[in-house]
Amino acid sequence: MHTTITDFPARLESFLGELTGSEVVVRDTRHLAGGASRDTWAVDLEVRGGAEAGRHALVLRRDLGGEIDDTALSRAEEFAVLHAAHRGGVKVPRPRWLCPDGGVLGQPFFLMDRLTGESVGRRVVREESLTAARRGLPGELGTQLARIHALDTGGLSFLPRPAPGHSPALEAVERSARHLESFGEPHPVLELALRWLRTHAPACEYPVLVHGDFRVGNLMVHADGLTGVFDWEFAHLGDPHEDLAWPCVRSWRFGRDELRLGGVGDPAQFFEAYERQGGRPVDQSAVRYWEVMGNLRWAVGCIAQVRRHLSGQARSVELACLGRKTAEMELELLDLIEKAG
Repeated sequence: MHTTITDFPARLESFLGELTGSEVVVRDTRHLAGGASRDTWAVDLEVRGGAEAGRHALVLRRDLGGEIDDTALSRAEEFAVLHAAHRGGVKVPRPRWLCPDGGVLGQPFFLMDRLTGESVGRRVVREESLTAARRGLPGELGTQLARIHALDTGGLSFLPRPAPGHSPALEAVERSARHLESFGEPHPVLELALRWLRTHAPACEYPVLVHGDFRVGNLMVHADGLTGVFDWEFAHLGDPHEDLAWPCVRSWRFGRDELRLGGVGDPAQFFEAYERQGGRPVDQSAVRYWEVMGNLRWAVGCIAQVRRHLSGQARSVELACLGRKTAEMELELLDLIEKAG
């Protein structure tokens, strides 16, 4: 259930007023583009009194209908991870308020500070005003990812993690295999990729906090450079190479295929900055493995997303369009596996 926009401001004012003990006035709300898995709104409000007194430019992140992924965090869990990242010096929006149930706006949600800049991937890789920022992005991404992988997970016991003694890579493969099997559809290329991934899985001696969706499209980029990393719903403990490979997946280049790192630069600069800032040495063979895994994961994800639309769980033109992208990942998988041997 989605609360209508006419109910939105009044319900939010009432909830935040009770939470802060002050009068809250919502000045403006507007729906933000994107968000295949979450409903995202820009919210401008004023808190009249108390510790949070003043005007706030915020983003409200709310669940959409239908199950997305059984490994996705709840909004309360994502809010806790965001707090940990903020405390750990990662460039993230400051988390503000959480509503863990659906009684206020129909679905759980939280509010965080709104960052300035551009987040839409196709604009980040092409906007002329971001030319200078793109030159520095590989290094900035490496720095931020090293900080993410160094975060203390002591208070985050809810994070999905590999079973003791199990390979994060093989667990990821079997999770995607189960997901694919649940669709009851033949996908020969994806089945070939699963066979290759099972055979070539790398070991992981030191699992870390993995962002799980670290890529162009989940970054806020200003003319001066990177201003924030968001969308932490797939955070988990796992192999750091998963995050190192994911921004290299072809879909996240947004048409700039000649720039393998997210359509903005060379992965070598990204890896060098990551190691320089304290990240563990990058194993290129593990990166190649996780790039294959990333394409498989996104291919399966696109099938799942279009099924949400077709089933009526979450009617969306964006979700409907994602279905055709599976073929793009299948072609990329064939190319990557052939190159890998």
